[in-house]
Amino acid sequence: MKRWDADQESVAETPDLAALAALLADRTRAAICMALLDGGAWTAGELAEYAAVAPSTTTEHLNLLVSGGLLAEERRGRRRYVRLAGPEAAETLENLAGLAPYRRVPVRSLAEANHRRALHHARTCYDHIAGALGVAIVEAMSERGLLGRDDGPVLTAAGAAWLTGLGVPDAGPPAAHRAHVRTCLDWTVRRRHLSGAVGAALYRHALEHGWVVKAVATRILTVTAAGRTAFRAQLGLPDEALFPSLALAPPRA
Repeated sequence: MKRWDADQESVAETPDLAALAALLADRTRAAICMALLDGGAWTAGELAEYAAVAPSTTTEHLNLLVSGGLLAEERRGRRRYVRLAGPEAAETLENLAGLAPYRRVPVRSLAEANHRRALHHARTCYDHIAGALGVAIVEAMSERGLLGRDDGPVLTAAGAAWLTGLGVPDAGPPAAHRAHVRTCLDWTVRRRHLSGAVGAALYRHALEHGWVVKAVATRILTVTAAGRTAFRAQLGLPDEALFPSLALAPPRA
């Protein structure tokens, strides 16, 4: 056996959780990341306006988030765009938000109150459905035996047949960079919604068939009349999952 030489230089790698936490410890950077959960690409100017900070300050924050691996950047001509680095980054942010304590913020108008109610009801989480609607979908699929549990959530044979009957590709075997079926801890309801490749495919189907429509420049989804009919027929979703005024309120801190 080779003797260990204490003077020999040796380097090992270990996850630096503190570095990730430091990136999100600033509320402006956290707000930027939450805005980018819409799955889109934003300019620094758009994010500066959203976060109500100076463009130069926003650029500094974006540089840190890009170098830290949470965001990716691309150039389109002279403009710089940033987006979340991928679905894993989105799921990490949503899960962290689901574990975070609530803090009280002022609601200054009826329009803002309605916006928050709609956001809690149904929204995108990167490329899948979140909010009370997303949670209701997971619970209904589980009750009907379409989702099961092994070491984590799995699509059952009945679930695969259900997707095929809808005309939704079940995404086949998991790709190296994306889990087949995953769940995120929803930050508004604090229960699980469906993510992974299957969650993304189901959202695309709902969008393409007019079950939901996505509002411009926001993450909010609206369930259409056709969507209410489809979700009732396919999963037996109750009215509180289909109308924002009846959506489950988040728990108090």
